[in-house]
Amino acid sequence: MHIHRLAIAAALAIAASASGQWLKYPTPAIPRTKDGKPNLSAPAPRAADGKPDFTGVWEVEHNRPCPANGCDDMWIPQEFLDIGWSLKGGLPYQPWAAEIVKRTQTDRSKDPNSHCLPTGIVRMYTTPLFRKIIQTPGLLVILNEREVTYRQIFTDGRPLPVDPQPSWVGYSTGKWEGDTLVIQTSGFREGLWLDASGSPLTESGKITERIRRVNFGKLEIEITVDDAKAYTSPWTVKLTQILAPDTDLLDYYCVENEKDGPHLVGK
Repeated sequence: MHIHRLAIAAALAIAASASGQWLKYPTPAIPRTKDGKPNLSAPAPRAADGKPDFTGVWEVEHNRPCPANGCDDMWIPQEFLDIGWSLKGGLPYQPWAAEIVKRTQTDRSKDPNSHCLPTGIVRMYTTPLFRKIIQTPGLLVILNEREVTYRQIFTDGRPLPVDPQPSWVGYSTGKWEGDTLVIQTSGFREGLWLDASGSPLTESGKITERIRRVNFGKLEIEITVDDAKAYTSPWTVKLTQILAPDTDLLDYYCVENEKDGPHLVGK
């Protein structure tokens, strides 16, 4: 069995192709080459206020090689399995967090993703399902195919809540630094995983995202996790999202016709 399927278990095992409902329906206002193909290297678009416009349907960057028999239709990136794979020495775990990750290598049965629970904002960037960003003045909304969920990022100047109800996705506010949107998020619930290895995020964790649209077809996202309860120091990783033109979202709700849960093994 591929490590891909071990990692994702029930949550992705029954998924259909990531293709959307309006497959090959032309995305409006997208730059195209002479042969009609999307020109993803064209300059990033601008919103009415002059800021970069992140609107679009986005997917993970495919940064893992396919096996000899080809990629699965939902081939996961490196960061899905280990969010800190690119960091020298790996993530700076606190001892208790390192023990969780060690146990998870042989027992993935407690992965929230495998039980169809919300996965949090970091894993949403690494899940091989589409995300749609809708950008308006004062608010950026991310719609996720997985679990038919959403996330709100307020850019209207409001502060983060002081004592929020713990949330799967936290509470997010953003501000522009030049062409980069800087997002601060806190208010997470206990027990979130950042990857399939079990890297934890606690209720005291704070996440900073710096998002930049490099060109029409690429988003660069720098994520800094500051959670002294789980890690000995803050750490930063960089992710890439690729535009998925001429398609749209398709509902994916993993408990629908789900039959793998009873077969999960572990202590």
